[in-house]
Amino acid sequence: MKSSRLRQVIKRLRFNRAIVLLLLLVIVAIGALPSYFTGNWSWIEPPRFANFSSIKVVQIEGLEIPGWETLEQRTVTLGGHKWSYQEIKGDLDKPVLLLLRPPNGPIDQPQVEWMDINGVFQWKTDSHQRLNFTVETQSQQAQVNARLFRAWTQQQTFAVVQWYAWATGGHPATRQWFWVDQIAQLKRQRVPWVAVSLQIPMEPLGDLADAKPIAESLSKTVQATLMAEPLSVETRHGAS
Repeated sequence: MKSSRLRQVIKRLRFNRAIVLLLLLVIVAIGALPSYFTGNWSWIEPPRFANFSSIKVVQIEGLEIPGWETLEQRTVTLGGHKWSYQEIKGDLDKPVLLLLRPPNGPIDQPQVEWMDINGVFQWKTDSHQRLNFTVETQSQQAQVNARLFRAWTQQQTFAVVQWYAWATGGHPATRQWFWVDQIAQLKRQRVPWVAVSLQIPMEPLGDLADAKPIAESLSKTVQATLMAEPLSVETRHGAS
């Protein structure tokens, strides 16, 4: 009986997922009809990020994180992409590494950023989980679902948090940003993004749970800082 009920639940979940995908396809198709009749296909020449110049500054100057001191900031190349490399100091004994990658161009999409970082640092990982948090500003709210895991090399152990940040949310999977951006393109708009990777020092092979409070607190601050300026709705409207 239990296995039968389980199969029914799985079928229902698959059916609901199929309905959601079908609705998204219908929305995209409806949005494409005007382009079909005019010949102006949005995927041939998609709209550009309205505030690309302000997002690009993040790559060059990094972020000023409230409550944290920047010890070093420079632009580095990881996996063929340019990132802001920023060491920030708070109440921890060792500095935290904040890596930020905004789009390289006004129509650039997120790709394989996490693989690039893994390839550079050559670390081992475990304790993979999700870190969910909400960030509210005066003008907007963001629901963020980040990836959290423990990573270590022979020299150091880290709590690592990674996600793609945008004005109203964040997620480590590119497909989540893709669907949000596709819906925005129906209005001839784009959803600017910034890839975020935090490396928080831990005790050698320490328990990830001990680092989770600071990981969540700092992640919220980074998301809020991005929302306040380079990703803000006001900045986009003002630049458009």
